Amino acid sequence: QLVESGGGLVQPGGSLRLSCATSGFTRDYKIIGWFRQAPGKEREAVSCISRSYGGPYYADSVKGRFTISRENGQNMVYLQMDSLKPEDTAVYYCAASRLTSRCMSSLYEYWGQGTQVAVSS
Repeated sequence: QLVESGGGLVQPGGSLRLSCATSGFTRDYKIIGWFRQAPGKEREAVSCISRSYGGPYYADSVKGRFTISRENGQNMVYLQMDSLKPEDTAVYYCAASRLTSRCMSSLYEYWGQGTQVAVSS
């Protein structure tokens, strides 16, 4: 119900755009966002956007470099990642919730399969 694409290998300073396609129940999300998990680390919130109110949330580590957006009647969600750093290397997940309005991974019911982002020279 959530399908990510767009990961890959990029050099430091480069850019990638991740895409997330929603379908079925996930199209009725209250909030949708991107989370990531690096090897040996806990999953963390990267950016989230509510369907109906408030501005997007960004983790401090990505502010000014990443941009979350939607189109196609909010059925597609994107994460534009610029000025990538090696510490951005992780599996990135698209997740959605019909219940919460918070950007916290433990509260999300729907998850994509993840897409790998590797930043290395």
